[in-house]
Amino acid sequence: MIRTLAVSGYRSLRDLVLPLEQLTVVTGANGTGKTSLYRSLRLLGETAQGRLVASLAAEGGLTSVLWAGPERIGRGVREGRYRVEGTVRKGPVSLRLGFGDEHAGYALDLGMPSAENPFPLDPAIKREAMWTGGRLSHASIFADRRGGLVRLRDAADGTWREAARDLSPFDSMITHCADPLHGAELLLLRERLRDWRFYDALRTDPQAPARRPQVMTYTPVLASDGSDLSAAIATIRAIGDEDALEQAVDDAFPGSRLSIEPGENGGLALRQHGLLRPLRPAELSDGTLRFLLLCAALLSPRPPGLMVLNEPEASLHPDLMQPLARLLWQASRACRIVVVSHSAALIAALGREGEAGEIRLEKRFGETVAPDVDPPRWEWPKR
Repeated sequence: MIRTLAVSGYRSLRDLVLPLEQLTVVTGANGTGKTSLYRSLRLLGETAQGRLVASLAAEGGLTSVLWAGPERIGRGVREGRYRVEGTVRKGPVSLRLGFGDEHAGYALDLGMPSAENPFPLDPAIKREAMWTGGRLSHASIFADRRGGLVRLRDAADGTWREAARDLSPFDSMITHCADPLHGAELLLLRERLRDWRFYDALRTDPQAPARRPQVMTYTPVLASDGSDLSAAIATIRAIGDEDALEQAVDDAFPGSRLSIEPGENGGLALRQHGLLRPLRPAELSDGTLRFLLLCAALLSPRPPGLMVLNEPEASLHPDLMQPLARLLWQASRACRIVVVSHSAALIAALGREGEAGEIRLEKRFGETVAPDVDPPRWEWPKR
């Protein structure tokens, strides 16, 4: 599982290396870079989907997401003796993303496209590397990409072979050089990244997809917008941890229980003590629906390697912070979880249930920093 996240040159993340625990909470005041950190993780996941360029285009292109400050912030600036002023860039334009664990690591270096390229806002992949062990070194690299040339090292005798010579600057070696015969390690990495899940658009408004009638079908993974909530809950009840689901619902709404109404277009219903009939998703309050969506995501019968939730406390009553904390700890037994939140109540509730890794972000001279974190060792592959 991912244990280290490294980001350089992305928005306010000038140079940040962070450790990730089994359950990690990222917090900080508004504008300190929490969303940028969330997006950087999502960009890594998009690489394996072949959507990296499209994702950056949706943010305005490479030039819109690059670190806008100086390459280095000198001591005189930090001490207030000098102003931050324009400087001549010494290094190349670079946006770098990477992650690692005790077994392997991966890094990606994006830069400006060539002058001949008709799409000047699209990033070009200048360097990619994948290595074994916890630290990058010349001996540990087994997949290496420079420009359009991709080479893979044979695990048996250590010899190198070409996997691609003219790979497009917009295509990753993860998506174009991974095959079971020659690029098995890249294939494994690609599947690990594709397995990451991100939830930041679980709507609960009157037009929310989760409130609409749904066709019931096998759904081990809740959609990112929660549109298949009923089917996801039914799948947990059929092949997942139904006891954990019932416990989470009763913890949040004492005396309540979920049921699945019969019929082809049947769906989720919440039975509450004192009511003569169950409530369908269209009738549920925003907070109740939100909690059920989180139950469906976190108790998936097919847990991912990494799940990232952006402000899961939205729409929830303060009384639901402790049940949510218990639900998060329950889910973290099966997968690594990163929670981005500014809710002091949720953070306190998590602390009462266990010792989560907490990353508190601050903004200094426009740069996002984590002053309380001892950063893991990390080295970027050179161009």
